[in-house]
Amino acid sequence: MVSHRSTRHGSRRRTSPAVARPGAPGSVLRAAALSAAVLSVVPAAPAGADPGTGGPAAVSARVDRLHAQAERATERYNAAAERVAELREQVERAQDGAARDQARVNRLRDTLGNLAKAQYRSGGMAPALALVLSDDPEDYLARAAVLDRITSREAARLRLFQHARQALEQRRTEARGKLAELARQHESLRLHRAAVQRRLGAAQRLLNRLSAEERASRERAPRGTGRIPRETPAGVPARAAAALAAARRAVGSPYAWGQAGPHSFDCSGLTSWAYGRAGVSLPRTSQGQLHAGRHVPLGQARPGDLVVYRSDASHVGMYAGGGQVVHAPYPGARVRYDPVGMMPVAAVVRP
Repeated sequence: MVSHRSTRHGSRRRTSPAVARPGAPGSVLRAAALSAAVLSVVPAAPAGADPGTGGPAAVSARVDRLHAQAERATERYNAAAERVAELREQVERAQDGAARDQARVNRLRDTLGNLAKAQYRSGGMAPALALVLSDDPEDYLARAAVLDRITSREAARLRLFQHARQALEQRRTEARGKLAELARQHESLRLHRAAVQRRLGAAQRLLNRLSAEERASRERAPRGTGRIPRETPAGVPARAAAALAAARRAVGSPYAWGQAGPHSFDCSGLTSWAYGRAGVSLPRTSQGQLHAGRHVPLGQARPGDLVVYRSDASHVGMYAGGGQVVHAPYPGARVRYDPVGMMPVAAVVRP
């Protein structure tokens, strides 16, 4: 997720400078179609609009919209990156399994080859004729029984060999499918990263048009005057208290999109990292964290609860008490406290 801040006109927050993630594969893999999909999620400025027109309030509102768009793209980037990590593990397991299956096929093939060679060296005399010509029919019959058992064992090994080859081919097919999906997800990462960077670049160009005083006024607008709690109230569960303590330690760390600590964060990266310090695994995205626990009314929020913002759940912070949340706002800002009502609240989640 990416964090944002809101102004009196709406929400504004974030996405941060690109973070080194897995690179895209050599093949384009329908890049044009994927690019169109990304751009449909992150709409461009209206045709004919001049980014530099309007007063400071209009410019600030446009910056907020660009940050919000970048944050949505960042959350999609985070989801794709999470999927890439899962696919890598699946590919490795499939490839390891294929290697084991190949070794088993090789062993069975060698065993069948040795049996075939032994039969060839013993000659191909028909059993009935061999019995007639034998100097010791009883000994021959005993050996024939053993041979019959060997033949039955060979047939069983042949069936094992066939099953092993089928399993090997299935494993190889699975690995090829995972590799293809991994390549598609790498391309998706690249496209989402480009969408984030375009929005952040446009937002920064707009900010550069504001004077230092106007930029400072913009930064002060959403902060409010609420008291920042320094201690966790008694009665807060241990894991929520531990997560909040971790988030407080991160205050002052820079926002960086796609990052989940320990030195920089985006919005969902901060909350997932903080709860991870408390031994609780949260989804990597703000949309995933929306479903990571029980929903409670805003009026019943307690320290450590997740506060998810906007109807699309594109931003998340952690309730710190006293009407304040701690969160990673947007690029260029640092982890900080802001009023819980800084932007529309979608849900309060208790992990």
